[in-house]
Amino acid sequence: MTVHRLVTGHISARLALPEYLDTTAAQAASRALPGGWTLTADPATEAVDVEVTTGAVAVTVAAVTVRLRLPAHVAASNSLAYVTYTAFERARQHQRKATVHATALIAPDGQAVLLLGAKGAGKTSTALALAAQGWTHAGDDVVVLGESDDGRVSVWPGKPTAAIRDPARPLAPKPQLALEPFATGLAPLARVVRMAVHPALDTASLTPAVPLSVNERLRLHETLGRYISGLPTPITGVAGVPYGPVWPLDSPALARWRSHLIARLAVGQFDYLYAPDPDTAADLLTKEAG
Repeated sequence: MTVHRLVTGHISARLALPEYLDTTAAQAASRALPGGWTLTADPATEAVDVEVTTGAVAVTVAAVTVRLRLPAHVAASNSLAYVTYTAFERARQHQRKATVHATALIAPDGQAVLLLGAKGAGKTSTALALAAQGWTHAGDDVVVLGESDDGRVSVWPGKPTAAIRDPARPLAPKPQLALEPFATGLAPLARVVRMAVHPALDTASLTPAVPLSVNERLRLHETLGRYISGLPTPITGVAGVPYGPVWPLDSPALARWRSHLIARLAVGQFDYLYAPDPDTAADLLTKEAG
């Protein structure tokens, strides 16, 4: 085994890999992950956070180390980047950060807005409309949320690409396009918006969600707990890894931290947005941010 320092998802932690494993394909997937995926050599002086071996797929935890077993051909593919990113969620949450299924943007005043919603809710299209109004992209579909060193709830840049369908080719696969302009660092969170954009809506509205309902709190717990359960936002091309069963990465201490983070979100600006189209949704958010 060789030990590396892996930077991904805005943390740095220790990763042990089979000796002579070719990581070229994994490093090529760097642009698809928040904070990239960068390996450097690291002396083996302490326990590693994640250890990868080859064999029949399995995930176990021994003391402080998450142990992943992957088929050899999977370990040598770009799936290595995605599966180790997910396994690092344990270390990430110990550092008060969590990966969430959301889209984020930074307003012209430098504060972030987090857009929540189911697949097809209009997060990406609204983000593109906001960028046209001077906002900065901070991640599509996958974003890192947490507490910064100064104690503020903040957003770290997420996935810098988005799958955007060509309106002239509605049945064609959606290509991944780079989001520009894109954030280069964290931003304090000013507002959380759970949204639904659909042409059947007659009117647009932005209404407070606080005090949060029990259902909303449960949705937030599910959102913050997906990655540490080994249930990430689906990523095209990942195969041969043990996604599906719940991974044994969580702990009571991490669950308490997520509850603490939800309590902080519950006393902040949290709204529900409904709009018939992305431009109207963007106009509402820009007006509120101004």
